[in-house]
Amino acid sequence: MSLKAKIADVFNEPACDKNRQKDEGARRKGCSKPLTPGAAAGGCAFDGAKIVLQPITDVAHLIHGPLACEGNSWDNRHSASSGPDLYRRSFTTDLSELDIVMGHGEKKLFKAIRAIVDSYAPPAVFVYSTCVTALIGDDLEAVCQRAAERFGLPVIPVNAPGFAGAKNLGNKLAGETLFDRVIGTMEPDDVSPYDVNIIGEYNIVGEFWFVKPLFDELGIRLRAVIPGDARYADVASAHRARATMMVCSSALINLARKMEERWGIPYFEGSFYGIADTSDAIRGLCRLLVDRGADAELLDRAEALIAREEAIAYARLAPFRPRLAGKKVLLNTGGVKSWSMVKALQEVGLEIVRSSIKKSTDEDKARVLELLKDEKHLFNTIPPRDIFAMLASGEADIMLSGSRTQFIALKARKPWLDVNQERHHPYAGYEGAIELVRRIDLALSNPVFAAVRAPAPWDDDGRLTGPALAVETALPVADDGPLTHAHRKFEGAALEDNDDC
Repeated sequence: MSLKAKIADVFNEPACDKNRQKDEGARRKGCSKPLTPGAAAGGCAFDGAKIVLQPITDVAHLIHGPLACEGNSWDNRHSASSGPDLYRRSFTTDLSELDIVMGHGEKKLFKAIRAIVDSYAPPAVFVYSTCVTALIGDDLEAVCQRAAERFGLPVIPVNAPGFAGAKNLGNKLAGETLFDRVIGTMEPDDVSPYDVNIIGEYNIVGEFWFVKPLFDELGIRLRAVIPGDARYADVASAHRARATMMVCSSALINLARKMEERWGIPYFEGSFYGIADTSDAIRGLCRLLVDRGADAELLDRAEALIAREEAIAYARLAPFRPRLAGKKVLLNTGGVKSWSMVKALQEVGLEIVRSSIKKSTDEDKARVLELLKDEKHLFNTIPPRDIFAMLASGEADIMLSGSRTQFIALKARKPWLDVNQERHHPYAGYEGAIELVRRIDLALSNPVFAAVRAPAPWDDDGRLTGPALAVETALPVADDGPLTHAHRKFEGAALEDNDDC
């Protein structure tokens, strides 16, 4: 299928509630706002495809294009691995102007694949098209097919050049690539009635490792987590799972829906953010497994585990409640976090004054509206000056967002916490819910914000006033100047040291 036909198929996604309400002409336009020519990188289809596929840890990811398209793969989204780190290596064909003019792109790509296979022997190589190589007409599929035959391993072309559309389209095109070329290509020899897939989980800073032990205790095997901490063989055999949980439907709903149609794997959407949502996710997967043949006692064991973990979590959260009650939060994120984060924060008495619904599906919006009760608390985009005004006026005590808006909060002298993919702390599962609350408490109680919001300790003429003046007058003063002999001796020693240097 051509790239144009694939994009049209993605735009016609029947599992999307919003898409079903459109007429045929509106569906062809897709859900993403068109890219602005010359806009900064970070929101294109290529970036979206790479975000979805790169956390497959043992695969070599090769970018066919200029060096700048590769960027920094070592810390992409902080997706953690429990083993291989090949996914963090930077592979690119590094096309130059001469390569493009002389038509050396395809030859250079084949040589790059050969070098990767010889040096690293990966189970598969993913090759990503970029704007430049798509525009000059390099036949990515032909080169990948020839390399696969020559080297005896899957070489997967990922046709998602940046100009095709926005990041969300790239997410879906990556899902199409997995469905068409990877999933179902390997048959596992250990199939059981307790195998599940988790789709749309990226294992940011290893947060899914807070959740995995819960499934292990219940005897539920994770056939594939796509893409977080995944192995190529796991993804290739994901078609033998008995149930699927979709964590972020806006990105990979097409993959979950097509897997249900082809292999009969039912799916539901859930979240591991917050205590209640983690419990609901465990219940949902267990119910699907029982419906498909697992022993009904799995439900009883799940309820016992949930009761134990919730009791422990709520007991550990109790000391935070009086400290956080009534504190107001501006949640500037989106997608599944638009409602899952809201529920997690409300569990400890935090008040959500506004929540972004950017990149959220209609179902996401309905869920957050049910929690916040009024549409005035929802916003799609909000200008930086309005965010600053909300924080500076005290309408919100803290902002939770991605790193791009952190400086607005800091300029308003209010605390900020990163809850997006660049973060350094895990927030999934019961343990992650406690960590999230702890980090909010630390940010709100950080004494630096009280200090920076206090009036400056000098007047308009530059003279010290108030407490600063009291500190200055308390310093020991000698007859011949502001410093005692001991202070002069220390100052002299410092000067001598500098002279020696």
